[in-house]
Amino acid sequence: MEQIDYKKLKDNCFMRQADKELFSLRLRIAGGKIEAQHLKKVYELAELYGKGYVHLTSRQSIEIPFIKFEDLEKVKSEMQEAGLRPGFCGARVRTITACQGCTVCQSGLIDSADLAQEFDRLYCGKDVPHKFKIGITGCHNNCLKAEENDLGIKGAVKPAWIQEKCTYCGICQEKCRHSAIRVDRDNKILTYDEAACVNCGKCVKACPCQSWEGKAGFKVYVGGLFGNDIQTGRQAVPLVYAREDLNKIIEAVMEYFREHGKKGERLGKTLNRIGWDGLFQKLDGILKK
Repeated sequence: MEQIDYKKLKDNCFMRQADKELFSLRLRIAGGKIEAQHLKKVYELAELYGKGYVHLTSRQSIEIPFIKFEDLEKVKSEMQEAGLRPGFCGARVRTITACQGCTVCQSGLIDSADLAQEFDRLYCGKDVPHKFKIGITGCHNNCLKAEENDLGIKGAVKPAWIQEKCTYCGICQEKCRHSAIRVDRDNKILTYDEAACVNCGKCVKACPCQSWEGKAGFKVYVGGLFGNDIQTGRQAVPLVYAREDLNKIIEAVMEYFREHGKKGERLGKTLNRIGWDGLFQKLDGILKK
C-alpha cells in the first residue's frame, strides 16, 4: 500500500477531511479577488473531482472539498495549467484578506485591494513560528476587522480644518461619532479636539465646502487573536503615510516574531509572554531613521 505523506499534501493545501480518504483543496486568493476565468476553472474542478460545490472560507479563500486521493495529481496539474494557486497552511503567512477599498467603496480611504496584491507577492507563504494572518480594511467601518489579525491595517485620515472655507454648517459635527468636532453656528466658532479624533475621515468626506482636508494613511495593529483565545490587537505606531514605511514595519514585525516566537505560538501570545514594549520600540526606531 502506498505510503501517503499527509504533511506534504497539507503543505500544498490538500487537507484531510473527517473522512480521511477525502481531501479539501484550499486556493490562494489575495484580498478576495479572483479572475472570472479562474472562477470558471474552480467550478469545473468542483464538478469533476468534488461534489459540485465550493466552500467560501472566513478568510476570503475558496475550498473544494471531497476530492479523492487518486485525483489529487490531476487536480494539481489542471490547477497549474489554469493559473490557479494553492493556498497556505501551517506555520506561514496566510492568505491576505482585504476589503475592496477606495476604488470601489465610497467609504474607503486606502486602496486595500492593491495593497493585498502587493502583500501577497511580498509576504504570503513566508515561514514564521506559527500561522500569521494579515488583514487590510479600508476605513474605520472596519469590515475586515483589523484588530483580529496578527497584523492588521486600517485606512485612516489625519484631518485639517481650513477656516476660510468653512460656513459653520455643522455637518462635520453631525458626522463625527467621537465628539471631536464642535460647531457654534451662531458665533461661527469651530473647535477640534485632536485627542478625541480617531482619524476616520468622515468629516473630510462629508464637508460640502471642502473646509476639511485629509491626508490618507495607515493604522497598524499587532497581536490580534480570535480563535480559541480572543485578544484585540494594539495599535503599534502612529499613523503611517508611506507604503515604504508600511513594508518596513511588516518586515520588522515578522522578524521580531521569528526571533522571539515559539513553535505553535501566535504573535499575540509571544508579546504577552515577553512584553510588548520591545516590539514597539523597534518599530519606533525604524520610523525615526
